[in-house]
Amino acid sequence: MPGVPEAHPVPAAPSDAILAVQDLRIGFRSEGRTTPAVKGVSFHIAKGETLAIVGESGSGKSVTALSTVQLLAGSAVVEGSVRYAGQELVGAPDKTLRQIRGNDISFIFQEPMTSLNPLHTLEKQLSESLVLHQGLSGAPARARIIELLTRVGIRDPETRLADYPHQLSGGQRQRVMIAMALANGPDLLIADEPTTALDVTIQAQILDLLAELKAAEGLSMLFISHDLGIVRRIADRVCVMKDGEIVEQGPVERIFSDPRHPYTRKLLGAEPQGQARPVSPDAPVLVETRDLKVWFPIKRGLLRRTVGHIKAVDGATLSLRAGETLGIVGESGSGKTTLALGIMRLIESRGPILFMGQDIQGWAGARLRRLRRDMQIVFQDPYGSLSPRMTVEQIIAEGLGVHGAPKGRDPRRMVAGIMAEVGLDPAAMHRYPHEFSGGQRQRIAIARAMILRPKVVVLDEPTSALDMTVQVQIVDLLRDLQDRHGLAYLFISHDLRVVRAMSHHIMVMRAGEVVEQGSVAQIFDAPQQDYTRALLRAAFPIHE
Repeated sequence: MPGVPEAHPVPAAPSDAILAVQDLRIGFRSEGRTTPAVKGVSFHIAKGETLAIVGESGSGKSVTALSTVQLLAGSAVVEGSVRYAGQELVGAPDKTLRQIRGNDISFIFQEPMTSLNPLHTLEKQLSESLVLHQGLSGAPARARIIELLTRVGIRDPETRLADYPHQLSGGQRQRVMIAMALANGPDLLIADEPTTALDVTIQAQILDLLAELKAAEGLSMLFISHDLGIVRRIADRVCVMKDGEIVEQGPVERIFSDPRHPYTRKLLGAEPQGQARPVSPDAPVLVETRDLKVWFPIKRGLLRRTVGHIKAVDGATLSLRAGETLGIVGESGSGKTTLALGIMRLIESRGPILFMGQDIQGWAGARLRRLRRDMQIVFQDPYGSLSPRMTVEQIIAEGLGVHGAPKGRDPRRMVAGIMAEVGLDPAAMHRYPHEFSGGQRQRIAIARAMILRPKVVVLDEPTSALDMTVQVQIVDLLRDLQDRHGLAYLFISHDLRVVRAMSHHIMVMRAGEVVEQGSVAQIFDAPQQDYTRALLRAAFPIHE
């Protein structure tokens, strides 16, 4: 039939498959109705194989993964078959499921900070599973924990046992999550978006670690992701999910070289394209810094004397013109966000900060408040930065309440206008943030910043939490707004693909220092520093 993708038969599960899922259907009961989330999904994972399930948010990836060991909410209705090593898990007794969870099948979740208990030390959290499944405690448990932390690349693990999750970096926390998953020698590892929130270099390290562990331990893996670049690096076979169905599956190289379903082709093409449009040579300079420093004092002793400083930003010089985007890249802790907050006078800094030729470093009170209209910020996590108790209209109009609407302008009409401009339906202004998708929430956050018609906008990882197709939409929106209003952007990101598409110039930061800066062409085509080259290698593997 013309225009309809060719049907692809589901490969039969081999007799020795570690996991075999057949005609899995999942719905959620609410108010007397059952809403389908997964609609007749079938796949298998062979011993030693990595199967990736890819798709956008809401496609059913994570629900499918959680259903394998019946970890879904009580409102879930599960039908079909999930067999682990030949044993049926759908409808299995709780005792059987408890034995399999964490022992035979282990999970690595997307956000380790919310998966780890903030009140327990690493030793206590890792020992819980050892006590439950192996009866290990005391010195034998500690020895096993040190062995696990060493295996996943935690340096000097003996000194970290008493640490709490907040004392670790994002990459270290994810390594601890992997150690917990490996504690009881599982046969199947389910990794649900395990690298989404990590820097590109840390992503590469975690992927390499998972590949090493898979080879050394003989693990099978179910890898959930929306990032096809990552999937290509780690998977043997791929299932593409859309609206609760698998629309295509096959070997990873075939999926990438010969995608047959339109949705698969859409995902593969979902990468920010093009480059920032040239800036007028006579565009005015809006922001300048000269050797800007943000040092945090280290205080010790009874009298809390300053004994040293954490040099979060140690001498940053930059210039930003109207209509220009400066991309700031580097790993977590490099000082990217701290630099932006210092420029916006949201944290204390030293060194001149010139805004439209005036040094704003000493400004305070009403004078500084007026500056806020011209300098706005859009944060990484739109759900965390939007009040769940306020309607969209109240959120977007909040700045007007502080700074006042222009004379003769109706605030409600201004909200409707900016919503339309960022691609939101003004009729939805009475709704709350939880009623919107991730991409729509980011549009709300952008509208909140743009309604004041600022001159400079800080974009702090505005696309990292979004699906690839939504990232493309947000990048196009930001470029369109910049062209229309002559906005200057400070664009902070660890995603070098997005940075390349958005930026005119790039600043590379490491441990508080600017190690390199230049035009996009200079940084991407002829990087001068080893650290910059390492970032580029991690973001653009050779086979791509």
